[in-house]
Amino acid sequence: MSNNSSVIAKDNTIRVSTYKLKNIANLIVNLNVNKAVNQLKFSNKRVSLPVLKVLNSAIANAENNNQMDIDNLFVKEAFVGKSLTMKRFRPRAKGRATSILKPFSKLTIILEERISKKENKQKITNKKTKKGNK
Repeated sequence: MSNNSSVIAKDNTIRVSTYKLKNIANLIVNLNVNKAVNQLKFSNKRVSLPVLKVLNSAIANAENNNQMDIDNLFVKEAFVGKSLTMKRFRPRAKGRATSILKPFSKLTIILEERISKKENKQKITNKKTKKGNK
């Protein structure tokens, strides 16, 4: 993950369960960044808005910090994990109370640049020529 061609964006406090967030995160994996943004914009799920914010943050990181071309970016991975849980109580009969758990989730999106086949072949041939020169 420490490769220079990858960019990471995180959000540790998304107020939704991990199960609901995983469904949306899996939609955008291996998609081009533009297609992933469109997929999230037209999704009817409430969770898609925070995911879109994290994706836009990752795109901005790639463009401003790493000077990457947005057209070549794609979503390599999207991790979802548990974060903190708020505990609330509901009053019940006979003076009792039951607890209600309100979970938070973590989201990590990793973007990477796609290398065209021509560039990949050039890199391979350059490596072979360097080995031959030694």
